[in-house]
Amino acid sequence: MFLPTTIKEVRARGWDQLDVILFSGDAYIDHPAFGAAVVGRLLEAEGYRVAIVPQPNWRDDLRDFTKLGAPRLFFGVSGGAMDSMVNHYTANIRLRSDDAYTPGGKAGFRPDHAVTVYSQILKLLFPHVPVVVGGIEASLRRLTHYDYWSDSLKPSILVDSGADLLIYGMGERVVQEVARAMRNGYNAKLLRKIRQVAFLSDENYVARLDPATTIRLNGYEECLRSKAAFGENFTVIETQSNLMEPTATLVEAVGDRYAVVTPANTTLTTDELDHSFDLPYERAPHPRYAGKGDIPAWEMIKHSVNIHRGCFGGCSFCTISAHQGKFIHSRSERSILAEVEKIAKMPGFKGYLSDVGAPSANMYRMGGRDRELCRKCRRASCLHPVLCSNLDNDHRPLLALYEKIRAVKGIKKAFIGSGIRYDLFDRSPYLETVLKHHTSGRLKVAPEHTEDNVLKLMRKPPFALFERLTDDFHRICSQEQLPFQLIPYFISSHPGCTEQDMKSLAGKVLGKLHFNLEQVQDLTPTPMTLSSVMFYTGENPYTHEKIYVARSQDEKRRQKSYFFGEKARPGQRPVRKGGPGFRTERKFTKKG
Repeated sequence: MFLPTTIKEVRARGWDQLDVILFSGDAYIDHPAFGAAVVGRLLEAEGYRVAIVPQPNWRDDLRDFTKLGAPRLFFGVSGGAMDSMVNHYTANIRLRSDDAYTPGGKAGFRPDHAVTVYSQILKLLFPHVPVVVGGIEASLRRLTHYDYWSDSLKPSILVDSGADLLIYGMGERVVQEVARAMRNGYNAKLLRKIRQVAFLSDENYVARLDPATTIRLNGYEECLRSKAAFGENFTVIETQSNLMEPTATLVEAVGDRYAVVTPANTTLTTDELDHSFDLPYERAPHPRYAGKGDIPAWEMIKHSVNIHRGCFGGCSFCTISAHQGKFIHSRSERSILAEVEKIAKMPGFKGYLSDVGAPSANMYRMGGRDRELCRKCRRASCLHPVLCSNLDNDHRPLLALYEKIRAVKGIKKAFIGSGIRYDLFDRSPYLETVLKHHTSGRLKVAPEHTEDNVLKLMRKPPFALFERLTDDFHRICSQEQLPFQLIPYFISSHPGCTEQDMKSLAGKVLGKLHFNLEQVQDLTPTPMTLSSVMFYTGENPYTHEKIYVARSQDEKRRQKSYFFGEKARPGQRPVRKGGPGFRTERKFTKKG
């Protein structure tokens, strides 16, 4: 059975009251790739009565917020699998015309800043019921952050939303602890002892914290006065986020209150991660969407498998390590193969897995050889500026998994659709195996730029590695007679990138390597990334080096125009495919 979404479905289960009601900015798809479904199923497995209200109407008489009544424990609120502002707007702040997480791909079914809007409504209607926020939108706004869409600093999302508690990062372990702490009513003392949560407190509470394990950040008002103070905060937050066993509580003043963030949990064990994926999902959109059109995000992932979480790449513009963590936690072969077998039995499955992937496809079971060294490590990336000497980047466990997936009955081909880190290949036969058995015709990689000064700020490897990959790719394709294309991703307008850098990129990519760039990506500075901090402050917060930033839309358009082989005149918008609301999926082809 699906989790109930209406009072009729609640009564069909014989329930007179719910324990937890979840609100999500996405349509309800009962699948482990969608956060609301995961949280709902985890709580259900613990014996709680859970319902989901997907994409509630915030414009009318608010009946979607009242139709299920008040839960016994709490309301849970998430903006969805994507940040609602990224979901709504392009990099040049134009409104998108579609929404991949809505039936028919229709836009307009969630508000801007969805977490804040939903929470404010719930606190207005049910002032005495706790509201717990989570998901990517809340997680990356847990402290003072730069909001690109308003070009301003905003305080912790707890301030504007009025939420009682925030769960950051991947919330499986935490949400169960929160539910247990609320079994007998809202207990602030118990909740504030839970790791990986944030809340607002007063001076008396902060004064009682152990100074040995408390870090006081610059306050919100100080960050408004000083960009350097905001940058300093980021270096502390990022460093703490990337520790294997964090112990510090972060405290940030905002007005006469304090945003308090407890230290994150250690990564989930394999058993815990397997449990999350093994729950009895229906693996389909809720029947309420029948006849309303396909949900693009579901169509994209329904025949795919996620094999691990986390990423130790540490790219400046990416939110993965800030939300999922730097350390890889992998599923067992048993759990992955069981999911592959379920997919093979799905109606309409024709034998082709669209992706056996993860945030970075080829980090399965990778980590430090000496875990004690990892406990002491404070690096944001295991790959930048050089590959860590302690990193075990052995691809054999992943190659063995691929072989077992290929052997599952009903699987004709298992493609790798996620991006691959080619700076991890070393002397592994990984590339050859992927090209021979797991490529649909296009191999995705992400050099992002060509110029060393920009790549260093991006925390990406030298472009020479991509050129070597290009040579290896064509050599293998020639040997195996494979008519495949290499699909590199590039970004314009990253902090530190000038028009001259883009001119050099065009010369190398369009000229020397002869790529024909069909669609490209302009940087969108998202909260809690190094790139967004550099974009706002105009300097690298770690070195205080001043850097150039293409801020105006005209500057950004001129940089992007170099992808098309010509410099745009001032005020001219480069021609691009897909219409005014197209998503920058960044497709590339190799000439010839």
